[in-house]
Amino acid sequence: MSENIGMSSCCLSGALHEGKPTGRVDTIGGLQTYISEPRGGAKTKTVVFISDIFGWEFVNTRLLADEYARAGFYTYLPDFHQGDSIPISFLQNVEPPLKKQETLTVAEKATNAAVVPATLGPWLIKHREAVSKPLIDGFINTLRMTPGTDRIGVIGFCWGGRYAILQAHGPSQTPGEVGGADAAFAAHPSLLAVPGDFDPVSKPLSLALGTKDSLLDEGTRGKIIDLLAKKTEVEHEIRLYEEQVHGFALRSDWSSERDKKAMDEATRQGIEWMDKYLA
Repeated sequence: MSENIGMSSCCLSGALHEGKPTGRVDTIGGLQTYISEPRGGAKTKTVVFISDIFGWEFVNTRLLADEYARAGFYTYLPDFHQGDSIPISFLQNVEPPLKKQETLTVAEKATNAAVVPATLGPWLIKHREAVSKPLIDGFINTLRMTPGTDRIGVIGFCWGGRYAILQAHGPSQTPGEVGGADAAFAAHPSLLAVPGDFDPVSKPLSLALGTKDSLLDEGTRGKIIDLLAKKTEVEHEIRLYEEQVHGFALRSDWSSERDKKAMDEATRQGIEWMDKYLA
């Protein structure tokens, strides 16, 4: 039986980053998409970002997409939520920066805890797998037919992390070949089914996990490590980031040298993985 790992207030916390995205917006496969091109515009190494619950307009995600483009990847960040991402305001309104949580009163913590199911519950139902996965599969199929596109990697965070893992299953065979990436990188994935999401993995998969992630406790991380270790025919890696919480690879507090370093290392992990398997 697969164990489903849920979401918590950590999904709604983190920090906004400073900077101005340099990409452009276009419509690809019927979805509004942020596109960041590498120098020269080659599509031979293509990556698709699957965002967290804050969606394709979240500045942190766009800045990270630009970083992948500078590293030589043609980068797409589609609106898989179709205009219905969780508002950015929740980053500050639902839960303060993680380093300030120790100052919260019991009443304040209770208020935050109550907001989470009220906010996420209906949203997760609306954006369940039966709705979201076909959108992602269809987008990847569209890219497969785009002239100049060769190998495609998928980068996923939090909510999108699980869908990156699902793309590492390879193309669906019924009916026909649908979706499926050539390589996947997932940072602090949530809503995982263990072992169900990992048994079918057939493409190179890299995971970046925080040791303080409230959604992936030590026992669950151990199960994932054991499952992938048995898949000797599939290239994979799991890197554990000490003292890092859920969202660290996308929403770290840059005022913390430790947290900024972890985010930078996770970014390098994803880029190096894609460089290796999309070449």
